[in-house]
Amino acid sequence: MGAMALALRPRQWIKNVLVFAGLLFTLGQGHPLTDYAKAVAAFVVFCLLSGCGYLVNDLRDLAKDRLHPHKRLRPLALGAVSPRTAVWFVSVVLPVTLLAAYVVSPGLFAVGALYFAVTTAYTLHLKNIVVVDVMVVASGFVLRAIAGSVTVGVDPSGWLLLCTGLLALFVALNKRRGEIVALGDASPTRPILSEYSVALLDQMITITASCCIIAYSLYTFFSETGRHRPYLMATIPFVLYGIFRYLYLANRHNQGEAPELVLAGDGPLRINLLLWTVTAAAALLIRAR
Repeated sequence: MGAMALALRPRQWIKNVLVFAGLLFTLGQGHPLTDYAKAVAAFVVFCLLSGCGYLVNDLRDLAKDRLHPHKRLRPLALGAVSPRTAVWFVSVVLPVTLLAAYVVSPGLFAVGALYFAVTTAYTLHLKNIVVVDVMVVASGFVLRAIAGSVTVGVDPSGWLLLCTGLLALFVALNKRRGEIVALGDASPTRPILSEYSVALLDQMITITASCCIIAYSLYTFFSETGRHRPYLMATIPFVLYGIFRYLYLANRHNQGEAPELVLAGDGPLRINLLLWTVTAAAALLIRAR
């Protein structure tokens, strides 16, 4: 059971915190306690859906993972979890999770099913198409934000989706860069890595980071939320620091290959995220007269 839990990659579940974004950015509207319970349920649903997606990916890439210096330590590659057990787990847990999602909210079911379909398509083919691969990864984050919004009965804001997509694309590009740097002179174990270069990715990262900062800044000034809650602009410095800190870690210490470890392991980045959350929550609760 412990090996199966590890196969679901619980370290990656931090990404699913995005389901709370819709709730956070509508704090000023007031939400019943049931909405908070639904948001927690959406988080659990996406942890299980993403875990099933990782199992499908590991089943697909089993032979390649056994040749990879780090991925060979995954439970399936090690043999701690058999392929038959993984197939059984997905066959049982996936439909049960989707049924639970439908009970919580039909919208959560629809977005959750789409998310799993997209991740499966990525595993089977899309991860081998240059540029499309990182865009599909970013779309997974956008779908998480949409799922959280529809679960609590909030219309997903275009600003939220734009900023989430750009930030996710920024992280995905840094991950590709980290994978290439970590390879050194060795031959890539994933064909898609040969389609990229560090110079190309640096250009893409610069463009995406700039767009992300501009989009978020415009959101705090010109969105419907920003116009009525002017203190939201006080969160811009935290976004700037977060992006710059991430770039520093990805370039100076080559930590971009594992974004979940960057967030979990870097104290200044965690403190910055906490300060952004507190400041954003406070700003969203103060309505301009």
